[in-house]
Amino acid sequence: MNKVKSEKGFPFPLNKIRINFISLILPALFLLLWNYNANRIGNNAILPTVGKVLGNFLHAFDNFIGLGSIPKNIGYSMVRVLLGYTIGAAVAFPIGLTMGYFKTFRKLCENFISLFKPIPSIAWQPLVLGWFGVSSLARTLGLPYGASYAIMDNFKHSMIFLIALGAFFPIVGNILFGVTNVRKVLIESAKVLGASQVNIFFHVLIPAAGPTIVQGMRMGLTASWVCLVSAEMLPGSMSGVGYLITHAYELARMDLVITGMICIGAIGAFLDGIFRVIINRHFLWENKVK
Repeated sequence: MNKVKSEKGFPFPLNKIRINFISLILPALFLLLWNYNANRIGNNAILPTVGKVLGNFLHAFDNFIGLGSIPKNIGYSMVRVLLGYTIGAAVAFPIGLTMGYFKTFRKLCENFISLFKPIPSIAWQPLVLGWFGVSSLARTLGLPYGASYAIMDNFKHSMIFLIALGAFFPIVGNILFGVTNVRKVLIESAKVLGASQVNIFFHVLIPAAGPTIVQGMRMGLTASWVCLVSAEMLPGSMSGVGYLITHAYELARMDLVITGMICIGAIGAFLDGIFRVIINRHFLWENKVK
């Protein structure tokens, strides 16, 4: 294979260089087309230039439209998503595993869960507000008014619930699919060897369904990010990338809207990449998509 050497003397296959170059073609064309149309329109309220959006990232620690810096808003959004995702996964795991293992429980729950699965997160907003109002973790923890209260008050129960709901359905669905599609020969072999139901559950079903479960966790995290903007549109929100986007839209700051969209996309891709690494390292034997 033809190889070239880097400045440090390490060989790199030419194929990798070609692939990396090809992967940059579409993004480069997209940026050129975007900037061309932005200059042609000449109105930031419709389509800002690439330079305008890039300038927001170069000044990321500035106080944008009174809502704080980009890293600050990203931090609040990250905590909200991780809280909601953790709760959604914690509820989905036992339900999905039990549904997959016990047919009676699956028949009891499957159709009921399917009724709620197609409902978008934004449709839950009025109901969730009626349930939780603007209560937050600060009130639940009984924090006194001060700096800690101001921080924890940003994490409203309604927001966390919407994000958890978004994570729940793909996780429970994949766990159910993974457990019910474990090869019967594995279970029968374990029974012949004298394994108990508990051992079969923890040492056969869960490991065999592992790749599908991890894919469900991956999809659940993506769904949590999709629900983020809807969650941060709820009353009482004063921070977060989603709130920055909606508030910037009201002020016709489309450059900030696109900046927030890029932040959500980039962080979501980064977190998805973590799961991709886990799948490639530990579940490659299942020939999952890399």
